[in-house]
Amino acid sequence: MKVVILAGGVGSRMGDLVRDVPKPMVLLAGKPIIEYQVDLARRYGLMEIHVLTGYKAGVLEDYFGDGSNWGVRINYHREKEPLGTAGAVKELEEALDDVFAVFYGDVMMDVHLPALMDFHKARQATATIAVHPNDHPFDSDLVEVDSGDRVLAIHNKPHDPEVPRRNLASAALYVLSPSVFPHIERGRSSDFGRDVFPRLLDSGATINAYNTRDYIQDVGTQQRLWEVEADLLADRPRRFNRVSAIGAVFLDRDGVLNRPVEPLRTPEQVRLLPGVASAVKRLNRSLRLSVVVTNQPLISKGFASEEDLEAIHGRLEGLLSEGGAYLDRIYYCPHHPQRGHQGERPELKIECDCRKPATGMIDKAVSELNIDILDSFMVGDRTVDIQAGINAGMGTILVRKGFAGENRISACYPDFVFDDLGEAVDFLHQAYPPLLSKMNELLTSEVLENRVIAIGGLSRSGKTTLAGVLAAALRRQDIRARRLNLDDCLLGLSARDPGTGVRERYQYARIRDAMKRLLRGETIEFEPYDPLTRESTGVTESLTLRGGEFLIVDGVVSLDVRDIRDASSLLLYAEVAEPVRRERLESFYEEKGLSGREIHVLYEARRVDEEPVVRASQKFADAIIDMGVTE
Repeated sequence: MKVVILAGGVGSRMGDLVRDVPKPMVLLAGKPIIEYQVDLARRYGLMEIHVLTGYKAGVLEDYFGDGSNWGVRINYHREKEPLGTAGAVKELEEALDDVFAVFYGDVMMDVHLPALMDFHKARQATATIAVHPNDHPFDSDLVEVDSGDRVLAIHNKPHDPEVPRRNLASAALYVLSPSVFPHIERGRSSDFGRDVFPRLLDSGATINAYNTRDYIQDVGTQQRLWEVEADLLADRPRRFNRVSAIGAVFLDRDGVLNRPVEPLRTPEQVRLLPGVASAVKRLNRSLRLSVVVTNQPLISKGFASEEDLEAIHGRLEGLLSEGGAYLDRIYYCPHHPQRGHQGERPELKIECDCRKPATGMIDKAVSELNIDILDSFMVGDRTVDIQAGINAGMGTILVRKGFAGENRISACYPDFVFDDLGEAVDFLHQAYPPLLSKMNELLTSEVLENRVIAIGGLSRSGKTTLAGVLAAALRRQDIRARRLNLDDCLLGLSARDPGTGVRERYQYARIRDAMKRLLRGETIEFEPYDPLTRESTGVTESLTLRGGEFLIVDGVVSLDVRDIRDASSLLLYAEVAEPVRRERLESFYEEKGLSGREIHVLYEARRVDEEPVVRASQKFADAIIDMGVTE
């Protein structure tokens, strides 16, 4: 397959950078932008390149010559007058007698071209357009597609902000059949997106959209040039090439991104939660994808159509784009197993493998986007989200916005709990990497010979968070961990006497019995403790330690219980600066509805009764972990 590179533009938005050179020759991390494209073509065996030049053409031609120094053959075609993207390519009609690719010379790409070519060949379309979401859809041509990736329309910039459109932008990368040429007028200026593709659609020709997570970034302004240079230094282009497995943050929609509305039927109802656009933008700058997986039974119930949902998601993506953020994919399940709603759609009233807590949507994303599940997380506000993440084998994060897990449809526990998406993203970017590195360092072969690890520390010191990082480190070694939260052994407030001490509150005899039974392979039953009411929930749950599974014991008194210490191969003590711990405690109980005075009394009581015992247990720790770490 031959490659055509459009390199004739002036690049006026680049300012002084293009005073002496054409835009594709502007240096990007010390190398002309277009040189990255030449290298990309050669890497995938595309050796014949046609470069369409215009402004300052001699600079480019002198630099590359015939291309032999790069292992390719370069042919140059100077425009006598600007003919636009399509008009310029029309001049090469006689040289392009087979399927060919079109690159734009001001775009930085690291694309797995064989996958794009295979997609085009399999669909046998007249044209294939590479598309992706981006952080500037307002000045991009947006592509409307159906469920089979067939292009329905091209919406050229500028866009009406009142019309919700999906953020699926043309990435300025095409694969075209020679049958496109009859739709381009020779000698007249025309553009692929504005003129030719709409003309093809009107004629009934097939255009397909290749939705890719490969790295494709426009370098048309100085700001974007600087951003792409930073990406190159961080190795983002290579990491985002689809042949490289990459992590993802899977996001539930309602209650995580937008305010929950029951039912959410129209775009006008969509309202982002505070800080969401900023959080998603930080995700976009990370080395993980942002992927929405959402149950949408309102379709099967007849409350909304697929077209309604597309408009809702268009509104969601539009609001995110106002903050410079985008979602890499949105997957939804339209099914619901229960019948009986007036106007329901019987064909969608089924037991499916995509409705969370099933993993069908996640599995599809992993396959389509080459996602590394061990470096991925599920963020949700309901237990079905958490259970879906557990079922898929990834880390799980519960946010306190939305339902905050209180629906209890599934009896499961998240690895991490944060107030909102912003706090979760900050943790993943700042604290998680060094903590994971530390856990990997501590999980020696000697530690892994045993099956019990204990974590102690004062209340709100980060023990549960540390347990989540430890579970992630074990997953990376193909080891599943179960967690015993000692708070579930707490004596309820109504059963305590005024002088009940910390060891009596935690019912050490009950803890010792639970440990013995778990290590014998027996099932223990317990009623989870509710920190709000300070009583048991009254709901019975169970825990069994199966062969090969590790037990993580998490509780303030974990290191004070001798039976736990004797059974453990690793004892960890979570520590954080006291002002930070007190702020966390106050925030936690304020969220639970306690008054400032009640929180003060609770803090002082624990300082007198609980702290001496817990701090004394620190001497048993194999490692003290700073849970205030951010780098």
